Amino acid sequence: MRVIALCCFIFAAPSLAFGQVELSFYGGAQSAPASDISIRNDPIIADSDFRQSWEGRSGSAPIYYGIRATRWQSPSFGYGLDFAHNKVYPKDDQLPDGYDVLEFTDGLNTLTVNAYRRWPNMIGDVSPYVGGGVGVSIPHVEVTNGASETFGYQLTGPAATWIAGASYPISDQWSVFGEYKGTFTSNSAKLDSGGKIESDIFTNAVNVGVSFNF
Repeated sequence: MRVIALCCFIFAAPSLAFGQVELSFYGGAQSAPASDISIRNDPIIADSDFRQSWEGRSGSAPIYYGIRATRWQSPSFGYGLDFAHNKVYPKDDQLPDGYDVLEFTDGLNTLTVNAYRRWPNMIGDVSPYVGGGVGVSIPHVEVTNGASETFGYQLTGPAATWIAGASYPISDQWSVFGEYKGTFTSNSAKLDSGGKIESDIFTNAVNVGVSFNF
């Protein structure tokens, strides 16, 4: 809620001399390397620590996507909010004994407050940019183990993101862009059985998108 309140303040604040607002929509190919998982205090399954391999399945429903709102305070500096619907599935459906489902597929969502630096028209009409920010992880936790099923959204911990890309205008108000986007989430989720699952997960994505400026 604090992040949402900050967003309202950012975009409701009086415009400076430049004050351009940009809405961006993107998708692409997202993956995730393996991560360590810890499960504790589950009365059904004994405490366990294991390493889980992940895959993103970006094009499978629900698809991977992101939405971004940026306020450019000058031609070179901007800040705003970024929501990303990341996903992680167990690679090859390999799970530890006793688990039928363990995934974050709807999704491993992040909401971050970002700052950006861009270089307008550095290469012809192409404008490179970099950015980064911090926020929260809000995954849809899906864990089934024997008689217990956890299925729902939770606020599980902090998140961070880093971005590098370039944009190209196709009209006065519209532009297209391509970028690399990485995220980090530190997750501690409650299980319906009374236990908890913890994992720090990185994702990597190559995005393409479109932006509307006003």
